[in-house]
Amino acid sequence: MNIGLLGCGAIGELIVEAYADGVLEDINIIMVYDQIREKAEKCASKISKSPKIADSIDELVGTPDIELIVEAASQKAVKDYALKILENGKNIMIMSVGALVDKEFYDLLAQTAKKRKRKIYIPSGAIAGVDAIKAASIGKIHEVELITRKPPSRFISDKIPGDIKIDPDMKEPIVIFKGDAKTAQNFFPRSINVAATLSLASIGPELTKVTIIADPSIEENIHEIHVKGEFGTLKTYVENLPSIKNPKTSYLAALSAIKTLKKISEYIEIGT
Repeated sequence: MNIGLLGCGAIGELIVEAYADGVLEDINIIMVYDQIREKAEKCASKISKSPKIADSIDELVGTPDIELIVEAASQKAVKDYALKILENGKNIMIMSVGALVDKEFYDLLAQTAKKRKRKIYIPSGAIAGVDAIKAASIGKIHEVELITRKPPSRFISDKIPGDIKIDPDMKEPIVIFKGDAKTAQNFFPRSINVAATLSLASIGPELTKVTIIADPSIEENIHEIHVKGEFGTLKTYVENLPSIKNPKTSYLAALSAIKTLKKISEYIEIGT
């Protein structure tokens, strides 16, 4: 399968490195694009047979040999380009899942994918238990809650709701958000995509509860999930090491993107 890469930041770079190491069999990265050309050049240079660097998003989307475009850029990129990618007859893998909490936009992409007979792939990201939650959603799920803890430095550039201030020298944990997954995405578009993934796999962005804690006592990104439904109770707890390329991104999120690409090209599928 020939793929194009949209976004050459932390996740994009790790995908390219996995490809260069031979992890992605039956996958060919033939083109990369980033608004900052130097990033695209850096990604391309990691591959012995360097992929073409697109001069524009239109070149990436319009290249007929590309079957799948991997979005690893931003929620804005998803909003701006996902529909165009599908309409041009290409599949898409979305990492900036927070863009999909907009139901109208989500429904438009779903309808377009169905009409064009294309696929939208959403990796599980930095959380555990998505397979079980998807299975549970066939029945009735009563309650879904995500509790995320991250070091305060991860939130320095975010718009914190209310009068809460992030102090780099803070000594005690502080709850900086408590609400639903849709609202969480508005305040933390880059650092809480896991809430969107969880909500889409379960009861929706407006019903999924989210608590976000800035915790100076930890170095990991911690995600704890509680689900109750007809199936019983599910609890997962993951301590994610941050990517060395971007502390706001968990390394596991990049690995889930790589595994999703492998799954697309594999002949045996394990899991829901």
